[in-house]
Amino acid sequence: MAAQKVAVEEEIAASEWDYRSAGDLIAALRKRRVSALELTDDAIARIEALDSRINAAPVRDFERARAAARAADAALARGETGALLGVPVTVKESFNIAGLPTCWGDPRFKHFTPKEDALAVSRLKKAGAVILGKTNVSQWLSDWQSYNSVYGTTNNPFDPCRTPGGSSGGSAAALAAGFCALSLGSDMGGSMREPAHYCGIYAHKPTEGLVPRRGHAHPGTAPLPVEHDLAVVGPMARGAADLALALDVIAGPDEMSAGVGYRLALPPPRHDRLNDFRVLIVNAHPLGPTSRVVSDALARLAERLAKTGASVSDKRALAPDLAQAMRLHARLLSAYWGAGLPFANYKKLYRDAAAFSPRDRSIAAERARGAVLSFREWRDADAERAQLRQKWREFFHDFDVVLCPAAPTTAFLHDHSTPLEARRVKIDGKLYSYLDAHTIWAAPATIAGLPATVAPIDHDGSGLPIGAQIIGPFLDDRTTIEFATLLERDFGGFTPPAMRSGRRSCAK
Repeated sequence: MAAQKVAVEEEIAASEWDYRSAGDLIAALRKRRVSALELTDDAIARIEALDSRINAAPVRDFERARAAARAADAALARGETGALLGVPVTVKESFNIAGLPTCWGDPRFKHFTPKEDALAVSRLKKAGAVILGKTNVSQWLSDWQSYNSVYGTTNNPFDPCRTPGGSSGGSAAALAAGFCALSLGSDMGGSMREPAHYCGIYAHKPTEGLVPRRGHAHPGTAPLPVEHDLAVVGPMARGAADLALALDVIAGPDEMSAGVGYRLALPPPRHDRLNDFRVLIVNAHPLGPTSRVVSDALARLAERLAKTGASVSDKRALAPDLAQAMRLHARLLSAYWGAGLPFANYKKLYRDAAAFSPRDRSIAAERARGAVLSFREWRDADAERAQLRQKWREFFHDFDVVLCPAAPTTAFLHDHSTPLEARRVKIDGKLYSYLDAHTIWAAPATIAGLPATVAPIDHDGSGLPIGAQIIGPFLDDRTTIEFATLLERDFGGFTPPAMRSGRRSCAK
Protein backbone atom coordinates (compact mmCIF):
# COMPACT_ATOMS: atom_id res chain seq x y z
CA MET A 1 0.00 0.00 0.00
CA ALA A 2 2.83 2.41 0.81
CA ALA A 3 4.38 1.90 -2.62
CA GLN A 4 1.00 2.48 -4.24
CA LYS A 5 0.54 5.74 -2.33
CA VAL A 6 3.95 6.98 -3.48
CA ALA A 7 2.96 6.24 -7.08
CA VAL A 8 -0.31 8.15 -6.75
CA GLU A 9 1.51 11.17 -5.32
CA GLU A 10 4.36 11.08 -7.86
CA GLU A 11 5.60 14.55 -8.77
CA ILE A 12 5.44 15.35 -12.48
CA ALA A 13 8.36 17.29 -13.92
CA ALA A 14 7.63 20.10 -16.35
CA SER A 15 8.88 19.93 -19.92
CA GLU A 16 11.02 22.66 -21.44
CA TRP A 17 7.88 24.47 -22.66
CA ASP A 18 5.23 24.01 -19.97
CA TYR A 19 6.01 27.18 -18.05
CA ARG A 20 7.41 29.39 -20.78
CA SER A 21 5.71 32.71 -21.43
CA ALA A 22 3.63 33.30 -24.53
CA GLY A 23 6.30 35.74 -25.69
CA ASP A 24 8.98 33.07 -25.35
CA LEU A 25 6.84 30.54 -27.23
CA ILE A 26 6.25 33.00 -30.07
CA ALA A 27 9.99 33.62 -30.39
CA ALA A 28 10.74 29.88 -30.37
CA LEU A 29 8.04 29.17 -32.95
CA ARG A 30 9.34 31.85 -35.30
CA LYS A 31 12.88 30.55 -34.98
CA ARG A 32 11.55 27.03 -35.64
CA ARG A 33 12.96 25.75 -32.36
CA VAL A 34 9.64 24.06 -31.73
CA SER A 35 6.48 23.50 -33.74
CA ALA A 36 2.96 24.52 -32.80
CA LEU A 37 1.93 20.86 -32.95
CA GLU A 38 4.69 19.90 -30.53
CA LEU A 39 3.56 22.60 -28.09
CA THR A 40 -0.04 21.50 -28.45
CA ASP A 41 0.73 17.82 -27.96
CA ASP A 42 2.87 18.70 -24.94
CA ALA A 43 0.02 20.74 -23.40
CA ILE A 44 -2.51 17.97 -24.09
CA ALA A 45 -0.25 15.36 -22.50
CA ARG A 46 0.16 17.52 -19.40
CA ILE A 47 -3.57 18.09 -19.07
CA GLU A 48 -4.27 14.37 -19.46
CA ALA A 49 -1.62 13.51 -16.85
CA LEU A 50 -2.50 16.12 -14.23
CA ASP A 51 -6.02 17.44 -14.61
CA SER A 52 -7.63 14.59 -12.68
CA ARG A 53 -6.09 16.28 -9.63
CA ILE A 54 -6.91 19.89 -10.60
CA ASN A 55 -10.02 19.68 -12.82
CA ALA A 56 -9.20 23.01 -14.44
CA ALA A 57 -10.00 22.17 -18.06
CA PRO A 58 -13.09 19.94 -18.27
CA VAL A 59 -14.22 21.06 -21.76
CA ARG A 60 -11.58 19.79 -24.15
CA ASP A 61 -11.20 20.38 -27.85
CA PHE A 62 -7.99 18.53 -28.55
CA GLU A 63 -8.61 17.34 -32.10
CA ARG A 64 -9.52 20.80 -33.35
CA ALA A 65 -6.56 22.15 -31.38
CA ARG A 66 -4.21 19.78 -33.21
CA ALA A 67 -5.74 20.84 -36.54
CA ALA A 68 -5.25 24.51 -35.61
CA ALA A 69 -1.65 23.77 -34.62
CA ARG A 70 -0.95 22.12 -37.97
CA ALA A 71 -2.45 25.14 -39.72
CA ALA A 72 -0.26 27.42 -37.58
CA ASP A 73 2.85 25.45 -38.53
CA ALA A 74 1.95 25.77 -42.21
CA ALA A 75 1.44 29.52 -41.77
CA LEU A 76 4.77 29.86 -39.97
CA ALA A 77 6.45 27.98 -42.80
CA ARG A 78 5.02 30.57 -45.20
CA GLY A 79 6.57 33.32 -43.11
CA GLU A 80 3.36 34.54 -41.48
CA THR A 81 3.63 36.18 -38.07
CA GLY A 82 0.26 36.33 -36.33
CA ALA A 83 0.37 37.90 -32.89
CA LEU A 84 -0.33 34.56 -31.15
CA LEU A 85 0.37 32.19 -34.03
CA GLY A 86 0.78 28.66 -32.65
CA VAL A 87 0.42 29.54 -28.95
CA PRO A 88 -1.75 27.12 -26.87
CA VAL A 89 -4.45 28.94 -24.86
CA THR A 90 -7.59 28.17 -22.89
CA VAL A 91 -10.86 30.07 -22.57
CA LYS A 92 -13.24 30.42 -19.63
CA GLU A 93 -16.28 28.15 -20.04
CA SER A 94 -18.68 31.11 -20.11
CA PHE A 95 -17.43 32.29 -23.52
CA ASN A 96 -19.18 30.92 -26.58
CA ILE A 97 -17.05 28.71 -28.80
CA ALA A 98 -18.79 27.22 -31.82
CA GLY A 99 -19.10 23.47 -31.42
CA LEU A 100 -18.44 23.38 -27.66
CA PRO A 101 -21.06 23.50 -24.90
CA THR A 102 -21.57 26.72 -22.93
CA CYS A 103 -23.58 26.16 -19.77
CA TRP A 104 -22.07 28.43 -17.07
CA GLY A 105 -22.15 25.37 -14.80
CA ASP A 106 -25.95 25.05 -15.01
CA PRO A 107 -27.13 21.49 -15.82
CA ARG A 108 -30.20 22.89 -17.64
CA PHE A 109 -27.85 24.13 -20.38
CA LYS A 110 -25.40 21.23 -20.35
CA HIS A 111 -26.02 20.56 -24.03
CA PHE A 112 -26.39 24.13 -25.27
CA THR A 113 -23.91 24.56 -28.10
CA PRO A 114 -23.55 28.01 -29.69
CA LYS A 115 -23.10 28.33 -33.42
CA GLU A 116 -20.55 31.15 -33.36
CA ASP A 117 -17.57 32.22 -31.31
CA ALA A 118 -17.57 35.05 -28.82
CA LEU A 119 -15.88 38.10 -30.34
CA ALA A 120 -12.84 37.85 -28.04
CA VAL A 121 -12.48 34.18 -28.96
CA SER A 122 -12.67 34.92 -32.68
CA ARG A 123 -9.95 37.54 -32.22
CA LEU A 124 -7.73 34.99 -30.47
CA LYS A 125 -8.25 32.57 -33.34
CA LYS A 126 -7.60 35.27 -35.93
CA ALA A 127 -4.30 36.01 -34.17
CA GLY A 128 -3.36 32.33 -34.55
CA ALA A 129 -3.93 31.09 -31.01
CA VAL A 130 -4.53 27.34 -30.60
CA ILE A 131 -7.53 26.87 -28.29
CA LEU A 132 -7.18 23.70 -26.23
CA GLY A 133 -10.61 23.93 -24.62
CA LYS A 134 -12.53 25.69 -21.87
CA THR A 135 -11.89 26.09 -18.16
CA ASN A 136 -14.19 25.56 -15.20
CA VAL A 137 -16.32 28.22 -13.48
CA SER A 138 -18.70 28.66 -10.60
CA GLN A 139 -22.37 28.19 -11.51
CA TRP A 140 -23.65 31.37 -13.16
CA LEU A 141 -20.24 32.90 -12.38
CA SER A 142 -21.63 33.73 -8.95
CA ASP A 143 -19.00 32.56 -6.45
CA TRP A 144 -15.34 33.07 -5.56
CA GLN A 145 -14.80 29.35 -5.97
CA SER A 146 -15.08 27.29 -9.16
CA TYR A 147 -17.44 24.35 -8.80
CA ASN A 148 -20.74 23.24 -10.30
CA SER A 149 -22.84 20.12 -10.75
CA VAL A 150 -21.89 19.78 -14.43
CA TYR A 151 -18.10 19.77 -14.24
CA GLY A 152 -17.33 19.36 -10.54
CA THR A 153 -14.80 21.23 -8.41
CA THR A 154 -11.58 22.88 -9.55
CA ASN A 155 -8.68 22.68 -7.09
CA ASN A 156 -5.76 25.01 -6.49
CA PRO A 157 -2.51 23.61 -7.95
CA PHE A 158 -0.61 24.85 -4.88
CA ASP A 159 -2.93 22.89 -2.57
CA PRO A 160 -5.78 20.84 -4.05
CA CYS A 161 -7.70 21.12 -0.77
CA ARG A 162 -8.07 24.85 -1.44
CA THR A 163 -9.94 26.83 -4.04
CA PRO A 164 -8.23 28.49 -7.02
CA GLY A 165 -10.87 31.23 -6.73
CA GLY A 166 -13.76 32.06 -9.00
CA SER A 167 -15.40 32.53 -11.23
CA SER A 168 -12.32 32.40 -13.51
CA GLY A 169 -10.70 29.83 -11.23
CA GLY A 170 -10.31 27.20 -13.92
CA SER A 171 -8.29 29.60 -16.04
CA ALA A 172 -6.02 30.56 -13.13
CA ALA A 173 -5.49 26.92 -12.16
CA ALA A 174 -4.74 25.91 -15.77
CA LEU A 175 -2.07 28.58 -16.03
CA ALA A 176 -0.50 27.71 -12.68
CA ALA A 177 -0.48 24.01 -13.63
CA GLY A 178 1.34 24.71 -16.90
CA PHE A 179 -1.55 23.69 -19.17
CA CYS A 180 -1.44 26.78 -21.39
CA ALA A 181 0.39 30.08 -21.88
CA LEU A 182 -2.65 32.37 -21.84
CA SER A 183 -6.29 32.22 -20.82
CA LEU A 184 -9.34 34.39 -21.35
CA GLY A 185 -11.40 35.39 -18.32
CA SER A 186 -14.04 37.83 -17.12
CA ASP A 187 -14.46 39.95 -14.01
CA MET A 188 -17.24 41.87 -12.29
CA GLY A 189 -16.65 41.20 -8.60
CA GLY A 190 -13.01 40.10 -8.66
CA SER A 191 -13.56 37.02 -10.84
CA MET A 192 -10.12 37.26 -12.48
CA ARG A 193 -8.29 39.18 -9.80
CA GLU A 194 -8.94 36.84 -6.86
CA PRO A 195 -8.03 33.66 -8.79
CA ALA A 196 -4.80 35.32 -9.99
CA HIS A 197 -3.94 36.16 -6.38
CA TYR A 198 -4.77 32.64 -5.14
CA CYS A 199 -2.83 30.89 -7.92
CA GLY A 200 0.19 33.19 -8.16
CA ILE A 201 -0.41 34.30 -11.75
CA TYR A 202 -1.16 37.58 -13.55
CA ALA A 203 -4.55 38.93 -14.60
CA HIS A 204 -5.72 42.21 -16.07
CA LYS A 205 -9.18 43.70 -15.54
CA PRO A 206 -9.33 46.20 -18.41
CA THR A 207 -10.88 49.63 -18.38
CA GLU A 208 -14.64 49.12 -18.59
CA GLY A 209 -15.74 48.88 -22.24
CA LEU A 210 -12.25 48.38 -23.67
CA VAL A 211 -12.80 44.71 -24.61
CA PRO A 212 -16.21 43.90 -26.14
CA ARG A 213 -18.23 41.19 -24.42
CA ARG A 214 -20.33 39.91 -27.34
CA GLY A 215 -20.65 36.16 -27.02
CA HIS A 216 -20.02 36.20 -23.28
CA ALA A 217 -23.73 35.91 -22.60
CA HIS A 218 -26.06 33.70 -20.58
CA PRO A 219 -26.52 30.30 -22.26
CA GLY A 220 -29.31 30.31 -24.79
CA THR A 221 -29.42 34.09 -25.20
CA ALA A 222 -28.50 35.91 -28.38
CA PRO A 223 -24.85 37.07 -28.53
CA LEU A 224 -25.63 40.76 -28.97
CA PRO A 225 -23.14 43.66 -28.90
CA VAL A 226 -24.42 44.91 -25.54
CA GLU A 227 -22.19 45.74 -22.60
CA HIS A 228 -23.28 44.81 -19.07
CA ASP A 229 -22.78 47.19 -16.17
CA LEU A 230 -19.58 46.50 -14.16
CA ALA A 231 -18.51 43.42 -16.15
CA VAL A 232 -15.34 43.19 -18.26
CA VAL A 233 -13.41 40.62 -20.30
CA GLY A 234 -9.64 40.32 -19.96
CA PRO A 235 -6.46 38.23 -20.23
CA MET A 236 -4.76 35.98 -17.67
CA ALA A 237 -1.15 34.81 -17.95
CA ARG A 238 1.97 33.72 -16.08
CA GLY A 239 3.90 36.83 -17.08
CA ALA A 240 2.99 40.50 -17.09
CA ALA A 241 4.18 41.19 -20.63
CA ASP A 242 1.85 38.47 -21.91
CA LEU A 243 -1.10 40.47 -20.58
CA ALA A 244 -0.19 43.34 -22.89
CA LEU A 245 0.28 40.94 -25.78
CA ALA A 246 -3.16 39.39 -25.31
CA LEU A 247 -4.88 42.70 -24.59
CA ASP A 248 -3.69 44.07 -27.93
CA VAL A 249 -5.40 41.11 -29.61
CA ILE A 250 -8.79 41.24 -27.87
CA ALA A 251 -9.28 44.99 -27.25
CA GLY A 252 -11.06 47.36 -29.59
CA PRO A 253 -14.62 48.24 -30.55
CA ASP A 254 -17.21 45.67 -31.54
CA GLU A 255 -17.64 45.83 -35.31
CA MET A 256 -21.38 45.25 -34.86
CA SER A 257 -21.89 48.36 -32.73
CA ALA A 258 -20.80 51.91 -33.47
CA GLY A 259 -21.26 52.93 -29.85
CA VAL A 260 -19.48 50.13 -27.97
CA GLY A 261 -15.75 50.08 -27.29
CA TYR A 262 -12.94 52.59 -27.52
CA ARG A 263 -11.48 53.43 -30.90
CA LEU A 264 -8.60 55.57 -29.71
CA ALA A 265 -5.22 53.91 -29.17
CA LEU A 266 -4.42 53.42 -25.50
CA PRO A 267 -1.82 55.83 -24.18
CA PRO A 268 1.68 54.47 -23.49
CA PRO A 269 2.70 53.66 -19.91
CA ARG A 270 3.24 56.72 -17.79
CA HIS A 271 6.74 55.51 -16.87
CA ASP A 272 9.18 52.76 -17.81
CA ARG A 273 11.18 52.69 -14.56
CA LEU A 274 9.92 51.85 -11.08
CA ASN A 275 11.70 54.81 -9.53
CA ASP A 276 9.59 57.22 -11.59
CA PHE A 277 6.25 55.93 -10.30
CA ARG A 278 4.14 57.71 -7.70
CA VAL A 279 2.51 54.94 -5.67
CA LEU A 280 -0.18 54.93 -3.00
CA ILE A 281 -0.25 51.82 -0.81
CA VAL A 282 -3.67 50.91 0.60
CA ASN A 283 -3.54 47.72 2.66
CA ALA A 284 -6.48 48.26 5.04
CA HIS A 285 -10.16 48.75 4.28
CA PRO A 286 -12.65 50.67 6.43
CA LEU A 287 -15.43 48.08 6.01
CA GLY A 288 -13.57 44.82 6.54
CA PRO A 289 -10.32 43.24 7.72
CA THR A 290 -7.41 42.01 5.64
CA SER A 291 -5.25 39.19 6.98
CA ARG A 292 -1.91 40.09 8.46
CA VAL A 293 -0.06 37.86 5.99
CA VAL A 294 -1.51 39.73 3.00
CA SER A 295 -1.10 43.24 4.41
CA ASP A 296 2.44 42.47 5.57
CA ALA A 297 3.38 41.25 2.09
CA LEU A 298 2.13 44.51 0.62
CA ALA A 299 4.06 46.48 3.24
CA ARG A 300 7.26 44.63 2.32
CA LEU A 301 6.65 45.43 -1.32
CA ALA A 302 6.23 49.10 -0.40
CA GLU A 303 9.61 49.04 1.33
CA ARG A 304 11.29 47.50 -1.70
CA LEU A 305 9.67 50.07 -3.98
CA ALA A 306 10.85 52.94 -1.78
CA LYS A 307 14.40 51.60 -1.97
CA THR A 308 14.25 51.80 -5.77
CA GLY A 309 13.54 55.53 -5.48
CA ALA A 310 9.82 55.33 -6.26
CA SER A 311 7.60 57.85 -4.49
CA VAL A 312 5.57 55.73 -2.06
CA SER A 313 2.82 56.93 0.27
CA ASP A 314 0.71 54.91 2.70
CA LYS A 315 -1.81 57.67 3.44
CA ARG A 316 -5.00 55.74 2.67
CA ALA A 317 -7.17 58.82 3.17
CA LEU A 318 -5.75 60.31 -0.04
CA ALA A 319 -7.65 57.74 -2.12
CA PRO A 320 -11.32 58.27 -3.04
CA ASP A 321 -13.73 56.89 -0.44
CA LEU A 322 -13.33 53.10 -0.28
CA ALA A 323 -16.44 52.69 1.87
CA GLN A 324 -18.54 54.62 -0.64
CA ALA A 325 -17.15 52.47 -3.47
CA MET A 326 -17.96 49.29 -1.56
CA ARG A 327 -21.54 50.31 -0.85
CA LEU A 328 -22.13 51.38 -4.44
CA HIS A 329 -20.62 48.17 -5.75
CA ALA A 330 -22.81 46.08 -3.45
CA ARG A 331 -25.91 47.94 -4.59
CA LEU A 332 -25.21 47.84 -8.33
CA LEU A 333 -23.82 44.30 -8.39
CA SER A 334 -26.90 43.12 -6.53
CA ALA A 335 -29.12 45.03 -8.98
CA TYR A 336 -27.48 43.13 -11.85
CA TRP A 337 -27.99 39.84 -10.02
CA GLY A 338 -31.56 40.62 -9.01
CA ALA A 339 -32.58 41.61 -12.53
CA GLY A 340 -31.83 38.07 -13.72
CA LEU A 341 -34.07 36.34 -11.19
CA PRO A 342 -37.61 35.14 -11.98
CA PHE A 343 -40.22 37.79 -11.26
CA ALA A 344 -41.81 35.54 -8.65
CA ASN A 345 -38.72 35.95 -6.46
CA TYR A 346 -39.25 39.68 -6.10
CA LYS A 347 -41.84 39.46 -3.31
CA LYS A 348 -39.27 37.86 -1.03
CA LEU A 349 -36.55 40.28 -2.18
CA TYR A 350 -38.75 43.25 -1.28
CA ARG A 351 -39.39 41.75 2.16
CA ASP A 352 -35.66 41.22 2.66
CA ALA A 353 -34.89 44.82 1.73
CA ALA A 354 -37.68 46.22 3.91
CA ALA A 355 -36.32 44.36 6.94
CA PHE A 356 -33.34 46.75 7.09
CA SER A 357 -33.66 50.16 8.69
CA PRO A 358 -33.21 53.07 6.23
CA ARG A 359 -30.30 54.15 8.44
CA ASP A 360 -28.54 50.78 8.08
CA ARG A 361 -25.47 51.30 5.87
CA SER A 362 -24.14 47.75 6.19
CA ILE A 363 -23.08 45.90 3.07
CA ALA A 364 -25.82 43.33 3.66
CA ALA A 365 -28.41 46.12 3.66
CA GLU A 366 -26.97 47.63 0.47
CA ARG A 367 -27.10 44.24 -1.25
CA ALA A 368 -30.72 43.72 -0.21
CA ARG A 369 -31.76 47.17 -1.45
CA GLY A 370 -29.81 46.75 -4.66
CA ALA A 371 -31.67 43.58 -5.62
CA VAL A 372 -34.91 45.55 -5.97
CA LEU A 373 -33.65 48.94 -7.17
CA SER A 374 -36.11 50.99 -9.18
CA PHE A 375 -34.77 52.72 -12.26
CA ARG A 376 -34.94 56.03 -10.41
CA GLU A 377 -32.82 54.58 -7.59
CA TRP A 378 -30.40 53.03 -10.07
CA ARG A 379 -30.03 56.39 -11.81
CA ASP A 380 -29.22 58.05 -8.47
CA ALA A 381 -26.59 55.38 -7.78
CA ASP A 382 -25.17 55.86 -11.25
CA ALA A 383 -24.88 59.61 -10.63
CA GLU A 384 -23.05 58.90 -7.38
CA ARG A 385 -20.74 56.58 -9.28
CA ALA A 386 -19.98 59.33 -11.83
CA GLN A 387 -18.94 61.63 -9.00
CA LEU A 388 -16.68 58.95 -7.58
CA ARG A 389 -15.08 58.44 -10.99
CA GLN A 390 -14.35 62.15 -11.14
CA LYS A 391 -12.60 61.92 -7.78
CA TRP A 392 -10.42 59.15 -9.17
CA ARG A 393 -9.52 61.30 -12.18
CA GLU A 394 -8.42 64.06 -9.86
CA PHE A 395 -6.53 61.61 -7.65
CA PHE A 396 -4.47 60.33 -10.58
CA HIS A 397 -3.09 63.81 -11.22
CA ASP A 398 -0.89 63.20 -8.16
CA PHE A 399 -0.41 59.42 -8.28
CA ASP A 400 0.24 56.89 -11.04
CA VAL A 401 -0.98 53.67 -9.42
CA VAL A 402 -2.62 52.39 -6.26
CA LEU A 403 -1.38 49.13 -4.75
CA CYS A 404 -3.90 47.21 -2.65
CA PRO A 405 -4.81 43.58 -1.90
CA ALA A 406 -6.75 41.49 -4.39
CA ALA A 407 -8.42 39.57 -1.54
CA PRO A 408 -8.23 39.57 2.27
CA THR A 409 -6.63 36.10 2.60
CA THR A 410 -4.61 33.58 0.65
CA ALA A 411 -6.46 30.68 -0.98
CA PHE A 412 -9.00 29.19 1.45
CA LEU A 413 -10.30 25.66 1.93
CA HIS A 414 -13.18 24.56 -0.28
CA ASP A 415 -16.54 25.57 1.21
CA HIS A 416 -19.65 24.58 -0.74
CA SER A 417 -22.08 25.10 2.14
CA THR A 418 -25.43 26.74 1.42
CA PRO A 419 -26.83 29.28 1.47
CA LEU A 420 -23.88 31.30 0.28
CA GLU A 421 -25.04 34.26 2.39
CA ALA A 422 -24.46 32.22 5.56
CA ARG A 423 -20.87 31.33 4.78
CA ARG A 424 -18.07 32.78 6.82
CA VAL A 425 -14.39 33.28 6.03
CA LYS A 426 -11.71 33.11 8.71
CA ILE A 427 -9.37 36.10 8.83
CA ASP A 428 -6.66 36.01 11.49
CA GLY A 429 -8.70 33.65 13.62
CA LYS A 430 -12.05 35.46 13.43
CA LEU A 431 -15.06 34.76 11.21
CA TYR A 432 -16.47 37.37 8.84
CA SER A 433 -19.12 37.55 6.13
CA TYR A 434 -18.05 35.58 3.06
CA LEU A 435 -19.84 37.96 0.71
CA ASP A 436 -18.37 41.09 2.29
CA ALA A 437 -14.83 39.73 2.43
CA HIS A 438 -14.77 38.79 -1.24
CA THR A 439 -15.99 42.11 -2.58
CA ILE A 440 -14.26 44.84 -0.59
CA TRP A 441 -11.07 44.83 -2.67
CA ALA A 442 -12.82 44.20 -5.99
CA ALA A 443 -15.08 47.21 -5.56
CA PRO A 444 -12.81 50.28 -6.05
CA ALA A 445 -11.61 49.47 -9.57
CA THR A 446 -14.88 47.88 -10.68
CA ILE A 447 -17.21 50.66 -9.60
CA ALA A 448 -14.99 53.32 -11.21
CA GLY A 449 -14.40 51.29 -14.40
CA LEU A 450 -10.63 51.47 -13.85
CA PRO A 451 -7.94 49.09 -15.12
CA ALA A 452 -6.49 46.77 -12.48
CA THR A 453 -3.64 44.30 -12.86
CA VAL A 454 -2.89 41.56 -10.31
CA ALA A 455 0.73 40.46 -9.95
CA PRO A 456 2.24 37.81 -7.63
CA ILE A 457 4.50 39.38 -5.00
CA ASP A 458 5.08 36.81 -2.26
CA HIS A 459 4.03 33.54 -0.57
CA ASP A 460 2.72 32.78 2.89
CA GLY A 461 4.32 30.35 5.32
CA SER A 462 2.57 27.42 3.65
CA GLY A 463 3.76 28.37 0.18
CA LEU A 464 0.43 29.82 -0.96
CA PRO A 465 0.77 32.77 -3.36
CA ILE A 466 0.04 36.38 -2.47
CA GLY A 467 -0.78 38.93 -5.16
CA ALA A 468 -1.01 42.70 -5.30
CA GLN A 469 -3.71 44.60 -7.17
CA ILE A 470 -2.41 47.53 -9.22
CA ILE A 471 -5.13 50.09 -10.01
CA GLY A 472 -4.51 52.81 -12.56
CA PRO A 473 -6.24 55.72 -14.31
CA PHE A 474 -9.10 55.24 -16.76
CA LEU A 475 -7.72 53.89 -20.08
CA ASP A 476 -4.20 53.71 -18.62
CA ASP A 477 -4.19 49.93 -18.95
CA ARG A 478 -0.64 49.98 -20.25
CA THR A 479 0.49 51.75 -17.09
CA THR A 480 -0.75 49.07 -14.67
CA ILE A 481 0.59 46.28 -16.88
CA GLU A 482 3.96 48.01 -17.23
CA PHE A 483 4.16 48.45 -13.47
CA ALA A 484 3.50 44.71 -13.06
CA THR A 485 6.17 43.99 -15.69
CA LEU A 486 8.71 46.08 -13.78
CA LEU A 487 7.81 44.35 -10.49
CA GLU A 488 8.36 41.01 -12.20
CA ARG A 489 11.71 42.10 -13.63
CA ASP A 490 13.06 43.56 -10.40
CA PHE A 491 11.47 41.37 -7.70
CA GLY A 492 10.39 38.15 -9.43
CA GLY A 493 7.01 36.82 -10.51
CA PHE A 494 5.26 33.48 -10.97
CA THR A 495 6.69 30.44 -9.18
CA PRO A 496 5.39 27.02 -10.31
CA PRO A 497 3.74 24.71 -7.78
CA ALA A 498 4.90 21.14 -7.28
CA MET A 499 2.57 19.27 -9.61
CA ARG A 500 1.68 15.69 -8.75
CA SER A 501 -0.33 13.05 -10.56
CA GLY A 502 -3.39 11.27 -9.18
CA ARG A 503 -6.09 12.44 -6.81
CA ARG A 504 -5.74 13.72 -3.25
CA SER A 505 -8.42 13.46 -0.60
CA CYS A 506 -8.89 16.43 1.70
CA ALA A 507 -9.89 15.93 5.32
CA LYS A 508 -13.12 17.61 6.29
